[in-house]
Amino acid sequence: MKNTKNCVFFAFWVCLAGVHAGPSWGRYLAKPDDWFRSEQGQVVLENILSWQDKYGSWPKNTDTASRRFSGDRDSLQGTFDNGATTREMRMLARAYRATGRPAYRDAFLKGLDLILKAQYPTGGWPQYYPPPQKSYHRHITFNDGAMVMVMELLREIANEPQYDFVDKERRKRAQEAFDNGVECILNCQVVVNGRRTVWCAQHDETDFSPCQGRSYELISLSGGESVGILQLLMSLELPSPAVVEAITSAVRWYCQSRIEGVRVVMEDDIPRVVCDPDAPPLWARFYKIETNRPLFSNRDGKPLYDFNLVVPERSSGYKWLGEWGEDVFDGYQRWREKWQDRLDIQLPSVAQMLKTTTACSIPCLERASYSKGL
Repeated sequence: MKNTKNCVFFAFWVCLAGVHAGPSWGRYLAKPDDWFRSEQGQVVLENILSWQDKYGSWPKNTDTASRRFSGDRDSLQGTFDNGATTREMRMLARAYRATGRPAYRDAFLKGLDLILKAQYPTGGWPQYYPPPQKSYHRHITFNDGAMVMVMELLREIANEPQYDFVDKERRKRAQEAFDNGVECILNCQVVVNGRRTVWCAQHDETDFSPCQGRSYELISLSGGESVGILQLLMSLELPSPAVVEAITSAVRWYCQSRIEGVRVVMEDDIPRVVCDPDAPPLWARFYKIETNRPLFSNRDGKPLYDFNLVVPERSSGYKWLGEWGEDVFDGYQRWREKWQDRLDIQLPSVAQMLKTTTACSIPCLERASYSKGL
């Protein structure tokens, strides 16, 4: 069951971020032990080892399994973003179990020590380590699932038998780091008018306040990144009252933040939002905190409330709208069924919450004036 959950987490973030993780990682991990001992397997593993930076992490948007790094190791910039580092560490753990080769274990442990060292005292992780002083990369990073995927790996290391090559002290520290990460998540949940909502894609590493990312990633409530956070919270055994409140409050936010009556269509590879009363609900990746209004932007950082005003370079190059709330609702229904009779609290259903909330709306092009591509 845990391995299935991990696959769901990874697949979700690859889909959201458009991660160039390469098509090979899942296939490699499923290989038999003999493959890891074969010449072909050894080449792949040596490639992975060559990309580990001096701190212990790996770069993003690079298929580190397909070719060997031959440049200056000091030039490598590892990260937790886009699934980097966690995927290589899983691969090396699998390789060490199959081969017993110390180099794979040592590289894995170097990565684990980096993750433990990189955690802020407040429980979050920056996008990479060491964090810069003046860049958004230093913030607690939920964007593209960075912190969630780190936490998932830590929980695996602490609890799953395939990591029994890790010493007891490190496994204990991995569990403590995971627990502190959960506390950080609860502290980061944005409260608006006394009610908990969801999370920003980045939060301040000292006071948990929401922060801006790139120029077009404005301070906001994130309908995209918050899905993975909720999935993590809903995977916890024996959820505390604080966790239960965080989950139900966030699900209620998804109910009231659904966008109805519009559909995204393509014209000449450019997405447009058109009016369609029969379309399934959508959710924006970002919402203005004060008003809960769906929020968009170009690279100039100016807030826009009409998706069709986003220039093609940004509208096509970023996931602004999606059906993310459906994943939340499906997961919540399963979570509610599991815990409804085991918790001393009445858990509302999605249907109940939908009845008591009003959907959002965004500007759309009328069918009559925008028929091409429909």
